[in-house]
Parts: sequence; structure tokens; C-alpha cells
Amino acid sequence: MLYIVPTPIGNIEDITLRAIRILKEADIILAEDTRTSGRLLKHYEIDTPMRSYHAFNEHKTTEQVVSELVNGADMALISDAGTPGISDPGYLLIREAIKSNVEVVCLPGATAVIPALVKSGLPCEKYFYEGFLPHKKGRKTRWEFIASSPVTVVLYESPHRIVKCIKEVVQYCGPERHCAIIREISKIYEEAIRGTASDVLEEIQNRKLKGEIVVVIQGASD
Repeated sequence: MLYIVPTPIGNIEDITLRAIRILKEADIILAEDTRTSGRLLKHYEIDTPMRSYHAFNEHKTTEQVVSELVNGADMALISDAGTPGISDPGYLLIREAIKSNVEVVCLPGATAVIPALVKSGLPCEKYFYEGFLPHKKGRKTRWEFIASSPVTVVLYESPHRIVKCIKEVVQYCGPERHCAIIREISKIYEEAIRGTASDVLEEIQNRKLKGEIVVVIQGASD
């Protein structure tokens, strides 16, 4: 059995009882960063052996992991925060496990997308998840898509590129398009900055925002 287990994105209490049980019962925990995950496991008195599984070794280790799963091992895959496979390693292993008829169970749990979307105050019955924008090649094309999207768009951005990102919202979507910056979800300094793109830009351009940032952009039809 391969369990996909979401881990807290901020507050260490944002983990389900089921997730704790699965992490305790698994034969192996595959962790994106064993040092980061080690603190979580110590907090919940979980002593299951850990093994590194991250973006730099997944192509080399996936075959071995799947072989162990096929031979009866129960493994739990976790990332540093949130749900594996969403902007984190996991898709390759899940795909190969399914191909090998290994049962894959994904637990519900912490993610930044849904809380940011709901907290933005923008329509959330339909939305498009963009993830991280490309830094250079293809960025303009993605912005043109976002500008014309009829539904709310959610994307991730880093602190040192957030001003550039909101300037591009103004450029491609227009200064009156509403957007929201939701940062540090579930952490002490959680913050929401909402308004038109021009208002949000004015608010942040002389600030140094830190932490995990989600940007939510109003759809063109709204």
C-alpha cells in the first residue's frame, strides 16, 4: 500500500488523526527532507524509519520503491509541507505504483490552495490552479491565459518575485482586476492583502514580504 499523507503547512496541529496513525503504522516513510520531517515525527512520537525521496533522486529510486511496494511493504509518502504531488515530488511514484497495481490511498489534509482561495473573497465555486509560473520562457503565454480565464486563478509565488508578479497582473489583466495575496497560511504572521491589482501593488511595492505566498486573481468574466 502506498499512502499519500499531507503534512502541516504551518501550524503543527494541522494534521489529521488518521495521518498520524498511518505514519506510525507504515513500514517506511518516504520524506522530501528527513530533517524537516524529523521534527514533525518527533512531535507526534512517530518512530517509523524514514528514507529520502525528493526531486533530485526520485528518478533513481522510484523503481526500487515500487519493487518494495509490490513485495508487500506499506509506505507513506510525505513532503516538507502540504500534499505530495502538488508542486512537490510524488507524481512519478504514484504513476508507477498504479502501473504496478499497487493500491494508492491519498489522505485529505493540509493544502495552501483551498484556504487561500476561500480567504481571498473572490468567487471559488470554479477555479484554475496555475501553480508556479515559469520564470522566463513561456511566462508571457501563461499570463495571457490567466488574463482571459473566465474563472478565478490561483498561483504560487516566491517573496522576491511577488512585486514583479503583481505588476504583471496590472499589465496583463488590467489595474482594476481584483486579486489577493494570501501569505503564511496557518502561521503566526498570516496575512491577506486584497483589492484591485493597482491597490495591491501600491500596498506591497515598498514592503519586503516573506514566507509562502499564494496569489488569487479574479476571473475575466467576474
